[in-house]
Amino acid sequence: MMSQLTPTGRTQVKRLPNRASYDSETIYHILDEAFVCHIGFVVEGQPFVIPTGYGRLGDTVYVHGSAASRMLRTLSEGVQVCVTVTLLDGLVLARAVFHHSMNYRSVVILGRARLVEDPEEKMRALEAITNHIVHARWKDARLPTDTELKATSVLALAISEASAKIRTGPPKDDEEDYTLPIWAGVVPLRLVADAPVPDPRLVRGLAPPAYAQKYSR
Repeated sequence: MMSQLTPTGRTQVKRLPNRASYDSETIYHILDEAFVCHIGFVVEGQPFVIPTGYGRLGDTVYVHGSAASRMLRTLSEGVQVCVTVTLLDGLVLARAVFHHSMNYRSVVILGRARLVEDPEEKMRALEAITNHIVHARWKDARLPTDTELKATSVLALAISEASAKIRTGPPKDDEEDYTLPIWAGVVPLRLVADAPVPDPRLVRGLAPPAYAQKYSR
């Protein structure tokens, strides 16, 4: 069942609002397809934007890293945070330079992150982050030791104040330019996986699992 997030003064899309979506399922689908999020925050007046991996469970995004990480330590204190992801779907080549664009799907999430302290939630979050990169990898890999868990911090951010913005379709030229003898259209882009490359120290005789041989998003 689709549900709508209520736009706030911070998430209401003002530039080209017809491209906005506040539907939670649309937001989830974009988050689930992307690999990397960018986390923006301010420390003593200095803005930082850090790229990192993530995972989603329901209406929560999880990120993880070293317990010594400045970003994670800062975010765990409850500062305001902005998380963004972007999927690039195509290059839009118009007749006029002014109207060149890109087809894309993006999400912006605002809020305050919380430190995950419950051991069971922490393990579920790490599983989600691992499987977000490669589905079903968690069950094949060695699980974290107690020492590794202590060295790792996990933060959770609720997807409650968020919006998506999407552009699709051909160029939008000025009406008088449509008769110009200039090629216009879209160059579609997509992520394609090559054949897996084995670790030089791999135990002999091990074949790549199916999810590595036929990887797709």
